[in-house]
Amino acid sequence: QVQLEESGGGLAQAGGSLRLSCAASRRTFSSEYMAWFRQAPGKQRELVSAIGWTDRSTDYADSVKGRFTASVDNVKNTVYLQMNSLKPEDTAVYFCAAANSRLAVMRSPHYWGQGTQVTVSS
Repeated sequence: QVQLEESGGGLAQAGGSLRLSCAASRRTFSSEYMAWFRQAPGKQRELVSAIGWTDRSTDYADSVKGRFTASVDNVKNTVYLQMNSLKPEDTAVYFCAAANSRLAVMRSPHYWGQGTQVTVSS
């Protein structure tokens, strides 16, 4: 079992920045790939980004390309999401997720964090 814990959410103004962190209790084969999802009120959960602990190539939703950057720290077992040029439409609960493949983490992750709220004011 892998526990994921997000942190770093909060309130930001439009144009501002926030950095989310997701600490994994351990790394296993089943959690080799990590992703960030978000869910805004009344909307479906959507994929924001995906990255591997070893394969550090990244995938991003079109809506965040050029503004958000995912990264990993293998020593700290932590994944980050740097969010710049924030917009009010980025307001959502952000979730960290993990799975054993890039495809799985993007479509049906095995593990989920509890989420952290991000609110962007205009």
